[in-house]
Amino acid sequence: MLIFTNMKWQQALKDYKLYLKIERGLSKNSIDNYSRDVDKLIKYLDENKSSNLPINITSEIIQQFIYETSKTINARSQSRLISGLRSFFDYLIFEDYRASNPLELIESPKIGRKLPDTLSEEEIDQLINAVDLSKPQGERNRAILETLYGCGLRVSELINLKLSDLFFDEGFIKVTGKGDKQRFVPIVDITQKYINIYKNEVRNHLKIQPGFEDILFLNRRGKQLTRAMIFTITKQLAEKIGLKKSISPHTFRHSFATHLLENKADLRSIQLMLGHESITTTEIYVHLDKSHLSRALKEFHPRK
Repeated sequence: MLIFTNMKWQQALKDYKLYLKIERGLSKNSIDNYSRDVDKLIKYLDENKSSNLPINITSEIIQQFIYETSKTINARSQSRLISGLRSFFDYLIFEDYRASNPLELIESPKIGRKLPDTLSEEEIDQLINAVDLSKPQGERNRAILETLYGCGLRVSELINLKLSDLFFDEGFIKVTGKGDKQRFVPIVDITQKYINIYKNEVRNHLKIQPGFEDILFLNRRGKQLTRAMIFTITKQLAEKIGLKKSISPHTFRHSFATHLLENKADLRSIQLMLGHESITTTEIYVHLDKSHLSRALKEFHPRK
């Protein structure tokens, strides 16, 4: 009976993953994260010899599962687990397998909103100036940092950037983001300048391996860079200048958005450039520096 039950769960999970990929257009990483939440529930039911099927599992069972799990994970992870399970059961409702969501009345723990670390303009300049241009990879690394900061890219978007994605005459690059969604992001002259230097002086002299002819940023062997390599580049530069902040390639993206907002760019424009599906994701940057809000009130309110 338990084997049959487990098979039902695995089939439901398989169908759910297909739904996330086809209907929601989520990336593999996102699908894996959602699946992991359901896997934890399946494992719990198996360990407790439960024969409950996805279509009839109750709120009480979910509450007990969350209670047991909360003993070993923090509030943020617990909130993420509840959100993932809620999405799974919403899918079952969407497919008419269930009439209600067993997590409907289960509240996520209250957690403080974690604000991303950012770099000042001076720190950005210090990091870029610390690149050793006497080495061939120096020009590449400078172009990488300029692109991360100048265009606000995710590291996955950067390493997948293609020569055919560069529309310098029009002042844009084409970026493929989460769920293979594409957007056009403006690129400033200085970023174009350093990409062109890298292309002409370094990339054109590499022996490029088959399949990587259109990839912009390559390693010394003519292959695509990895995410880990970009993390290593930023970490080593931070150590070189004695930066006390803990940074990653994503820090440049956060800094891009924060500096735009501080200089009075509107949230909708920042949302489009970052490729956020919802503007509520972009709104986190409002919490980083509220001084621009006071300026906006004084400048635009009729009672100023």
